[in-house]
Amino acid sequence: MRSTIPVRNADDLSLAYTPGVARVCTAIADDPELAYDYTWTSRVVAVVTDGTAVLGLGDIGPAASMPVMEGKSLLFKEFAGLDSVPIALNTTGVDEIVGIVTAMAPSFGGINLEDISAPRCFEIEDRLRAALDIPVFHDDQHGTAIVALAALTNAARLVGKPLSELRAVVAGAGASGIAVSRILVEAGIGDLALSDSKGLIYQGRDGLNPAKAKIAEITNKARLTGSTEEALRGADVFVGLSGSTVQESCVATMAEDAIVFALSNPTPEVPPEVARRHARVVATGRSDFPNQINNVLAFPGIFRGALDVRAHSITEGMKLAAANALAGIVGDDLTADYVIPGPFDERVAPAVADAVAAQARAEGVNRI
Repeated sequence: MRSTIPVRNADDLSLAYTPGVARVCTAIADDPELAYDYTWTSRVVAVVTDGTAVLGLGDIGPAASMPVMEGKSLLFKEFAGLDSVPIALNTTGVDEIVGIVTAMAPSFGGINLEDISAPRCFEIEDRLRAALDIPVFHDDQHGTAIVALAALTNAARLVGKPLSELRAVVAGAGASGIAVSRILVEAGIGDLALSDSKGLIYQGRDGLNPAKAKIAEITNKARLTGSTEEALRGADVFVGLSGSTVQESCVATMAEDAIVFALSNPTPEVPPEVARRHARVVATGRSDFPNQINNVLAFPGIFRGALDVRAHSITEGMKLAAANALAGIVGDDLTADYVIPGPFDERVAPAVADAVAAQARAEGVNRI
């Protein structure tokens, strides 16, 4: 919190608080849209968690998750100039979380959901998006998906294979795995098989939760069954979001000029130095290797763009526009070790924000 006006004397106080503030209150009561002009809501995001799926740490609870939420707020400010409030909820009930966030939504311009375990996170986001007229964005899903698509777009360009001809295998059917799979399908990938701890997901497989059953409808057109390792034979792309291990012998069976995104942290599914023996392009989620798939490349610019035009939601088209803008920054500098910009590239947030804002206007989800 910081003051934007001086409060030096009684006149300043009467303007900033009573009685002067009443004029602003009555104006907003008559026209609620004025809240965006005369309060902080147009530039403040709520960062909301229940602490059940903190990256690399798991279910550590709301109190222990707060440092991560504070870090997220720092990144919003540093990379997009947006203020945010970290909020850790002492409940894991879907109904309670939806009710709490809905009730506090008038105080914010957008809601960033963070570190909420799957499959609950899917229902929570869907219900909040239906209930609210401000952007709701689960970063563990969509931030990862947007950056992965941007990197894969450039990797495909490097190896000379159109996205429509690539066959991908995604290991891990949690929040990020399902979201990555969905955005790759929407972007036109040739085929994609998604796996969980029980093997490949396909329509009709017993025991699928609603989120997995839904993604099964649009993936695995070849109706592959069996294990991740079996599916890798001849595959062009591997995306790891599972925390599991993939043996080098399996990576060696992939297609020529393979692409490996081993994104689990802190230990990638395939050590990068091993993956490079068999793959043309290798990316990880770590900062100490080239091609880091880092959500900070997406969420600050996405919220900046959405809030700049006062969008009432973040659409699939806006996510694709963000990925395309992010991929475009690399341009002619594309190499095997540079398929995605770094987090400190000052072009990233403005490019993503501009693309998101333009797409929001094109789809008519903007207010200004």
